[in-house]
Amino acid sequence: MNIILTRTDRVGDLVLSTPAIASFRRSFPDAHITLVCSDYNRAAVERNPDVDELIAIPPPCRPAAIGSALRRRWDLAVALAPRFVDFRIVSATRAARRIGYTYTRRYLARLAARLFLTDVAVSEADPYRCEVDPGCVVRHEVDQVLALVELAGGRVLTRDLVITIDDADREQVADVPAGAITLHLGHRWATTGSTIENVVELMRELQRFDRPLVATYGDDGERIARAVREAGVADVLLGRLSFPAWAAVFEKSALIVTVDTAATHVASAVRRPIVVLFEHRYFRLNSQEWSPYRVPSAVLRKPSAPTEELLRASRAQVIESVERLLAHAQDFRSRPDV
Repeated sequence: MNIILTRTDRVGDLVLSTPAIASFRRSFPDAHITLVCSDYNRAAVERNPDVDELIAIPPPCRPAAIGSALRRRWDLAVALAPRFVDFRIVSATRAARRIGYTYTRRYLARLAARLFLTDVAVSEADPYRCEVDPGCVVRHEVDQVLALVELAGGRVLTRDLVITIDDADREQVADVPAGAITLHLGHRWATTGSTIENVVELMRELQRFDRPLVATYGDDGERIARAVREAGVADVLLGRLSFPAWAAVFEKSALIVTVDTAATHVASAVRRPIVVLFEHRYFRLNSQEWSPYRVPSAVLRKPSAPTEELLRASRAQVIESVERLLAHAQDFRSRPDV
């Protein structure tokens, strides 16, 4: 049996799809599983043990870029992302069953999906509905993608996030202190409801916990990292790490503090407590669909505006959350199911 899965969007979303990938492997143990991803997000799955073949598409992600690879016989094709580029890749396989999902209020997308797919699942995730209905309940994205496994006839589901870290990755970050509070400096620390100066002040306030402060950053966080370096508020500042080395930093940390980025899901995969700040807009949806997964966490809402009063209150929420999570971190690590 030949199964092809595709997800070409963000790194964090692909990490959240690893339980579904593992569930396809366990449900169809004799199948050959191919995963189509993008050059951008491939780092999250390059060592995935549940994938037999990995095809990474350079931008822009188009089926024509991998046309020859798609012209084999496929029994099942699944778009793990609710995006037309993934629908088109799945459609190009001409598999007998072509499965994907879209959102409840995207009516045109639901109609158009029928042109590409034989089976379309519908997610209840909807920003408008969550904004007007405080009681709106949305499944985590892990569960939304796992529903595709069941739609395909899979019966063995696993919910563990999968990131592979080896001893060489750990050796790369051997000098990073263990038990640190680690901040990931994603660009959203400097957008609506926060400022670079606020990040620097937060790190000063985190020094009260008498733990090493580590900051990681990617290309989008270089400006914030420069301010953190100039202020001297981080014991260790790490940029441009390989994906598994970045995960290894999180693995040896006591706790992660981040805005809504892939860092949330990498920290979840390595089973570390997390404080995450989501954007003020669409908070009810995003904080359910993309929350930390199966780890102790604090889910906070960024201020609606970067006023000093609101920023001070936001920092206080972070400090209180860090204190609470650190107090219970040992209990979490000693649990037999962790």
